[in-house]
Amino acid sequence: MSLSLASNVGALNAQHNLTRSSNSLNKSIERLSSGFKVNRGADGPAALVISEKQRAQIAGLRQAIDNTEKAVSVVQTAEGALNEISSILVKVRSLALDSANAGVNDDDAFAANQAEIDNALDTINRIANNTQFGEKNLLDGSAGVSGVADDPDVTYLKSTAQTSAGTYAVEVTTQAERANVTAGTAQSGNLAADETLTVNGVSITLNSGLDQAGVIARINEFSGETGVIAEDDPASAGQTRLYTTQFGADASISVVSDTAAAATSSGFGTTADTDDGVNVAGTIDGVAAAGSGATLTATSGASKGLAVKVGADAADAALSVDGAQGNVTVTNNSLVFQIGANQNQTASIAINSVLASGLGVGVEGNSFSSLEEINVTSAANAQDTLAIIDAAHDEISNIRGVLGAFQSNTLESIANNMRATLENTVNAESVIRDTDFAEEISKFTNSQILVQAGTSVLSNANQTSQGILSLLQ
Repeated sequence: MSLSLASNVGALNAQHNLTRSSNSLNKSIERLSSGFKVNRGADGPAALVISEKQRAQIAGLRQAIDNTEKAVSVVQTAEGALNEISSILVKVRSLALDSANAGVNDDDAFAANQAEIDNALDTINRIANNTQFGEKNLLDGSAGVSGVADDPDVTYLKSTAQTSAGTYAVEVTTQAERANVTAGTAQSGNLAADETLTVNGVSITLNSGLDQAGVIARINEFSGETGVIAEDDPASAGQTRLYTTQFGADASISVVSDTAAAATSSGFGTTADTDDGVNVAGTIDGVAAAGSGATLTATSGASKGLAVKVGADAADAALSVDGAQGNVTVTNNSLVFQIGANQNQTASIAINSVLASGLGVGVEGNSFSSLEEINVTSAANAQDTLAIIDAAHDEISNIRGVLGAFQSNTLESIANNMRATLENTVNAESVIRDTDFAEEISKFTNSQILVQAGTSVLSNANQTSQGILSLLQ
C-alpha cells in the first residue's frame, strides 16, 4: 500500500459514508417529527400525487357529511311544522263533524265553530309563511314548485312534482257559473207586510217597510249561513237576484217566500225558485283541463298538476271570466343539497306550498274549491267541508311521507355510506403518507449509530497522514 499526502482516499470514503448516514438520520428525524414519510415531492412523487388526491377526497367527504346532516335538520324543521298543521286539521275536522250534527246546533253554535275554523286556517297560513331554516322559507312554496299568473283574473293555486317549469297559457272556454235566481217581479215599493223568505233552508224575516236595498241588506246578513249573496240584478234594475258564493255544478240555490210576488214584496213568490251552478271548462297550455267550480287543473302534458282559479266577470258576478286569461309561469325552486364529495353529486326535494288556498283543491262533487273556502254554518256545508279537510290532511301526510323517505333513504343512507368511504379513504391515505414509527425508529437508530461510527472512522482516517511524518524524520 502506497502512502501519499496529495490524496487521502480513506478519509474521502469515510466522509462520503458519513454524509449518507447523516442525510439518512436527518430524513428519519423529519419523518418522526412530522409524522409523515412523504413531506415533499422528492420523498415519493407518485405517492404524493395519489395522496394529495385522497386528501382532497377526504376533505370533500367530511364536508359532504356535514352538508347531509344540515339537510336532515332542514327536513326535520319542515316536517315538524307539517306535523303541527296536521294536528290543526284534525281539530278543524272535529269542528266540522260537530257542525254536521245539525240536530243539536243552533245558529250561534254554527257561527262559533266557523269562527274557530277561520282562526285555525289563519294559523295554518301563518305557519306556512313563517316556517324558516335560517332565513330560508320552507312551506310557502318558495322551496318547491311555485307559480305566478300575469293576469289579475287568474290565481295560481298549486303545482305538483310532475309539473314542469315553464310558461303556460290559460283559456276559459266555458264560463263557470254560480247558482243564481232572480225575483220574477221587480220590487218598486216598500214591503207592505212582514215576509219570510227561505233561502237554502234558512228562514229570513223581512220586516214591512223595507225597500229593495233594505231587503238586499237583510238577506246578506245571513250569507254566512245560506252561502248566498243578494244584489240588484244588473240586467234588470229593481229585480233582486240571489247567487251562491261558490261556482260550479255542486253549488245550488233554492228560494221561496210565504208572500205572493208583487211590487210591494220581495218579488220571489210562493213557488220555489231553484238553480245549479256550472263548472268552468278550459285549457292550460292548449290541453283540455279538468274543471271544478272556477278551478282548472291540468291533467296531462308538461303542465300536469298545475291548478289555477279564475275570477268573477267584472260585469256579472254570477259568471267567471271568459276567453284567454294570460299565462302562468311555473318555477322549480326545489331545495338542492350537495351530498357527495364530487361535482354534481346532489339530491333535491320540492316542498310545495301548504297555504290554505292550495290545500284540498279540485275535490270533485264539492261546493268548495280549497281549504281556504270551507264553511260550516250549515249541515250541508259541513259535509262538503269534511271532504275538503280529508283531502288537505292527505296532502299534508303525503308531503310528510315524502320528506321522511328523503331523510331516511337518501340523506341518512348516503351519510352512512360516506362515513364508511371516509374511513377507508383515510386508511388508504395513511398507508401511503403516514410514518410507520416502528420501522422509522429502527432506521433512526441505525443511522444514528452509523453517524457516530462514521465520525470516529473519519477521525482515524485523517490520522493516516501522520505516518508519513515519521518517515521524514
